[in-house]
Amino acid sequence: MSGEPGTELQLADWRRQISDLYAEVRRLAVGDPPAALTVWREERERLYREHPMSPVPMAQRSNFSAKHFTYDPGMRFEVVVQLGPAAIAPAGDAPRNPPAREGSLALAPSSPFVTPLGAPLSLPNSGADALSFRRIGFVEIPFPSHGPGVLSLFWMDGYAGGLFLPFRDATSGAQTYAAGRYLLDTAKSADLGGNPARGSLILDFNFAYQPSCAFDPRWSCPLAPPDNRLNLPVRAGERIA
Repeated sequence: MSGEPGTELQLADWRRQISDLYAEVRRLAVGDPPAALTVWREERERLYREHPMSPVPMAQRSNFSAKHFTYDPGMRFEVVVQLGPAAIAPAGDAPRNPPAREGSLALAPSSPFVTPLGAPLSLPNSGADALSFRRIGFVEIPFPSHGPGVLSLFWMDGYAGGLFLPFRDATSGAQTYAAGRYLLDTAKSADLGGNPARGSLILDFNFAYQPSCAFDPRWSCPLAPPDNRLNLPVRAGERIA
């Protein structure tokens, strides 16, 4: 954010349009997830090309074209958020995920819930900013043909507050941004919905997207911690190559 007069109004408009986009995505996805994904892709590309708060450098905006993996209906899940101390694997115990093996999307065996539950923490960051988060629990994702994978779920304490779920996988650094992608960032309205009565969230990896720092290093972005690094490629969502 440059601090120039009017920048605040432009940023407010960017957030307003992103909020409207995700509201439409949630509405459409109830009956037609592919249609919701089409709207999401087209509107994000338009904003990246045209909006003054686009993270894409000015010189690249007019020719900007987003890249995506092929839509995979098997990468959409409704998962129950697991809360409480049971989310932490005690020291010396076997990790909740099995060791990496061919065909497995489990967490790296060296990092079963590295971050503590509930305590304030700073996630890795691409810049100098240090935003405060708390790990509030985890979600177990039944990846098709690969077995379950587990990701930590975070709450942003500062800023606007909100759920945050970054992840890194084997496409990172090759087909996607090296430091990973975002699945949820509700402080910025990136929210696919859920059912509070069931304690569930909708996680659709077809909507996984690159953080702003993937386009320009002037942006400072919180990144996926060791908890959220998957062993095999997640070929869904946005890509850069």
